[in-house]
Amino acid sequence: MTEPIRTPFEPPELGGVVEIEPGVLWTRMPLPVPLAHVNVYAFDESEGWTVVDTGVDTRKSRGLWEAFMTGPLGGRPIKRVIVTHHHLDHVGLAGWLMSEHGAELLTSRTSYLMARMLQLDIQDAPTPEMCAFWRSCGMSEEVYEKRLSERPFNTADAVSPLPLGYTRLQDGGEIEIGGQIWDIRTGDGHAPEHLTFWRRDGALVIGGDQLLGGISPNLGVSATEPLGDPVGDWIASCERFVPHARDSQLVLTGHKLPYTGLPARLSHLIENHRHALARLTEVLSEPRTACDCFDVLFKRPIKEGEYGLAMVEAMAHCRHLERKGVVTGRLREDGAILWQTGA
Repeated sequence: MTEPIRTPFEPPELGGVVEIEPGVLWTRMPLPVPLAHVNVYAFDESEGWTVVDTGVDTRKSRGLWEAFMTGPLGGRPIKRVIVTHHHLDHVGLAGWLMSEHGAELLTSRTSYLMARMLQLDIQDAPTPEMCAFWRSCGMSEEVYEKRLSERPFNTADAVSPLPLGYTRLQDGGEIEIGGQIWDIRTGDGHAPEHLTFWRRDGALVIGGDQLLGGISPNLGVSATEPLGDPVGDWIASCERFVPHARDSQLVLTGHKLPYTGLPARLSHLIENHRHALARLTEVLSEPRTACDCFDVLFKRPIKEGEYGLAMVEAMAHCRHLERKGVVTGRLREDGAILWQTGA
């Protein structure tokens, strides 16, 4: 029988530090709402430090990093920055740490290529591909018209330029961090080739956003890969992690609190989406767009700031049911896809 999930540490104040164990420090960098923060971990390498993830590139975050380096890190250099995945809240200041502080970047090939591509891809207006994708999801006219009038958010707005060159980390490999050997295991769904690290002594796991405790990560399709199946990739990844999970492992997460009870958490992460898919299958006896499914999937009102994330996740669940042969989609005259079982 698996043990319940427990969170043994209180979070650090912004700019503060919690010592997870000797030589392992936890701090936080600020993010816009609703997440508010991203977790950053530092591992003592005697002559310097390895840090995991970075936060976004803002003046405030750079100031917090400078204080972190001169204070808790004792002025010793950051030798390596490990990026768990390509999302801007995790890679945002990696380029700055490389160019300004001499750090080496270690990440997966997909994470590096995606981060560098997105950082270089600057759009001043929505592209035809973006508009077609929004339409396909059934985006409301009000939201659609507002987006047409706005400059799209660009990754470069929050990610410092990434210099050419990195060290590749691969699934099945190993790495030394903080004087200990860790096994590298990758997952998919939230981000392709997302890195997780499992310390050989069984005490710690670096989970990033792949193994979150208090919240579930967003699983969304996008205009970049509109026919993808992140929900299927996610469930398969969680199932691959199950044989390696132990109740005693402390999981260092990308957001919220580190926790123990990983076997129970993996079960929750899998079942949450299976239950959502079952609810969705039931209501799609009648045709709906992805955006018509918010109430069924999320069971709460979706606020304006959450609309985009809810839309891409709803579309991902519809695409998964399509991949499984449960629903089919037909194109409405306005470009929206109507999903239905048995159609």
